[in-house]
Amino acid sequence: MNRKIYARLAVTNIKNNRKTYIPYIFTSVLTVMMYFIMHGLARNDSVGEGKISQILMLSSIVIMIFAVIFLFYTNSFLIKRRKKEIGVYNILGMGKGHIAKMLALETLIVAGTSIGLGFLCGILFSKLMWLLLTRLINYDVRMEYMIRPETVVGTLGLFCIIFTMTLIYNLMQIRLSRPAELLRGSSQGEREPKTKLLLTLAGVLLVGGGYYIAVGVKSPLAAIQLFFVAVVMVVLGTYALFIAGSIAVLKLLRKNKKFYYQSRHFTAVSGMIYRMKQNAAGLANICILSTIVLVLVSTSVSMYLGTEDMLYVRYPKEMSVTVFVTDKEKEQKLDEIIDETVKAYGVEAADRISKHYGAGAAIKEDGNIRLSSVGNYSDSDACDFYMIPQEDYNRMTGEDISLKEDEIIFYTTKEEMYGRDTLQIEGETYHIVKELQDMETEPKENERLIEAVYVVLSGDEQIGEWLQHIYDNTGMKHEWMERMCKMRYGISFDLKGKKEDCIAAEEEIKMRAESEVEETSCDSRELERRDFYGLYGGLLFIGIYLGAMFLMATVLIIYYKQISEGYDDRERYQIMQKVGMGKREVKKSIRSQVLLVFFLPLAVAVIHVSVAFTVVKKLLAILYLTNGHLFFLCTAATIAIFAVFYAVVYGITAREYYRIVK
Repeated sequence: MNRKIYARLAVTNIKNNRKTYIPYIFTSVLTVMMYFIMHGLARNDSVGEGKISQILMLSSIVIMIFAVIFLFYTNSFLIKRRKKEIGVYNILGMGKGHIAKMLALETLIVAGTSIGLGFLCGILFSKLMWLLLTRLINYDVRMEYMIRPETVVGTLGLFCIIFTMTLIYNLMQIRLSRPAELLRGSSQGEREPKTKLLLTLAGVLLVGGGYYIAVGVKSPLAAIQLFFVAVVMVVLGTYALFIAGSIAVLKLLRKNKKFYYQSRHFTAVSGMIYRMKQNAAGLANICILSTIVLVLVSTSVSMYLGTEDMLYVRYPKEMSVTVFVTDKEKEQKLDEIIDETVKAYGVEAADRISKHYGAGAAIKEDGNIRLSSVGNYSDSDACDFYMIPQEDYNRMTGEDISLKEDEIIFYTTKEEMYGRDTLQIEGETYHIVKELQDMETEPKENERLIEAVYVVLSGDEQIGEWLQHIYDNTGMKHEWMERMCKMRYGISFDLKGKKEDCIAAEEEIKMRAESEVEETSCDSRELERRDFYGLYGGLLFIGIYLGAMFLMATVLIIYYKQISEGYDDRERYQIMQKVGMGKREVKKSIRSQVLLVFFLPLAVAVIHVSVAFTVVKKLLAILYLTNGHLFFLCTAATIAIFAVFYAVVYGITAREYYRIVK
């Protein structure tokens, strides 16, 4: 056969199947473009090797995996719709070898168009995405826009491999199918599925178990450990419920005579029962993708809008300096550095607080605190344990309290107070003279990653004994144990003055303190602001970027589902019209069928997000976002916007469905 004939057939087939090919090509172009842009940003030398670079690299890997799975998935819709057409070619005398050449040319045309337009769009929009990223990270990282050769080669290689693999898959489908099976196409195997009670029960248990974990999680650490377990359970349970549970629900609707024996419900329910085995996986995919979009966008927007809140939670004071092994000489030197620097830059160190303290870890057990050198933070009762001498406490608060050896002042960062007169520490009973409601250097925060417990003791000697007890059985070398058993010294303060002078002073204090005073560390809210906005701005960029990609996948799956069902239902509705069903009744039946299942994935996705709200809020607390009200508003707004978009897609696809069956 002449090569030109293959080319004409390939072009003609694409034109005749444009309702399925155009969305597929459009999606392929967008996928190529998105991978090209992300690959280029991730490998931009000016990004550096910090958090932004790591986020972009991880995102490019996610897009690569998504591209492979999603293009294979959408290709399966194409080959399903083409089977009958290919069967006709086979019956008319075209051998499978000839069909393979025709399919190869079709794939070459689609791949060439997709990759070419994808590169063009990628080049056009790369700089726009680059500008958006630099805007979101909120400071000038002096990134230079460039297109690297490895980005072009990497993108071209990846999508050539993907399209080659889809071609091999299509050829295998044709080779392993008989002509009669090809002619039946997508209509084969439409037998009424059995009600799988065990699978339905498994789905209920999996989703219920995942919900129980999400709702019952108490601490951020527990959320880290259990979140992915809950996610896997809910995903598996969702597929089980859509595959088996949906059939059970439809059969229950069929038994409801008042509902079932209505013209708009009869054809819809009966038709869906026969095809639900195929539809269920698509509905579950729509549900899971919708959930991903809602969670991804709402969390990334919340973190970006809550960056200032997170900074103030992480750094209650503008600057804090810690000497881990202190002595009088180091403390004097540190005070001199701070005083000299603030004077040189014309700023003021206000609300200055300094204290000595010992630090360790502890486990709370039935009213008893057991001290430990290293906390088992997988335990929900683990806490950071700090000991402050009464002299420093009095200086910090202006009080004049004198404690006996068996008396303490107690404070915890959790909302729950002990509310008791005594506390046992390592089996010894201590009288609680005062239980603090707040502490300036460590505000109350119930969502804190690890609870912090503070006790004020009578003097340095008692703290030294406790530190000795904490580190005595650790197996440390003698010199290291001596160092760990010594007191720490911390200074925290706010700077007042011109912003640029304050930043310069903080940089000077940090540089001098860490270089001139041994074992010293400095934290600054203003200096960390750049990193915070860089991290959370980058996360917002990725959240929107990946959210758009998953949204695109959701829309295409919905579209193909509607088109596929439209072609499958066309003959059935034509028969119904021939036996007396009017066009108005047909339209009502179509609307009933579409509404019955179209909004089910969205409803389930919203339920998933609502239940996951608690555990996601705990996870955000690990990143210092404790503003639950902000997260709620962002989640509600994301759901509302997504629902509107979903409804628009419904209107478009339902109209296309009606055109096909009419």
